[in-house]
Amino acid sequence: MISAIILAAGKSTRMGRQKLLMPWGDTTVIEKVIRTLQASGVEDIVLVTNSEIAAQITNYNLQITLNNKDEMLTSIQLGLQAQKPSAEATLICLGDQPQIEEGSVRSVCGAFQTSRSNLVVPSHQMRRGHPWLVARALWDEILAMREGSMRGFLNAHADEIEYVNLDTSTILQDIDTPEDYLKYKPPM
Repeated sequence: MISAIILAAGKSTRMGRQKLLMPWGDTTVIEKVIRTLQASGVEDIVLVTNSEIAAQITNYNLQITLNNKDEMLTSIQLGLQAQKPSAEATLICLGDQPQIEEGSVRSVCGAFQTSRSNLVVPSHQMRRGHPWLVARALWDEILAMREGSMRGFLNAHADEIEYVNLDTSTILQDIDTPEDYLKYKPPM
């Protein structure tokens, strides 16, 4: 089974307000990410977030884990600790990336199911994107990290990465500023 961890504990400082609760089509930014993952066939989702967002996410079948530290590494670690024993790999997803497409998620999952690579990363024009997948074989290494970044982790395992080249820039786009939001948000 492939699960997903949605990283959603940030404070949205550059946005000036909680970006994950901002409108996105007929829903919110964070709910669009959840819906896309579920529509892609990912059944086991761990949302690592803060209490403000957790209070708003009530109509979804997922596990919520709180992280008030606002750090990506600790969020990933909490998400890994919350995994079910049946999870063979997990997708690392950004909560502020509502543009991700079902096809991108399915392509990353499909590549893992075919190759069983420890790392599967979507790529667009030679740039890594999200969501990327990490197999259980590497979880202990991430859980043992006390500092560092996921970029550094991926660089250290560069020879193990299976890249999935996608013809969409949505895997590179997240929403950090009001300008990003206006640029990417769908028309009403």
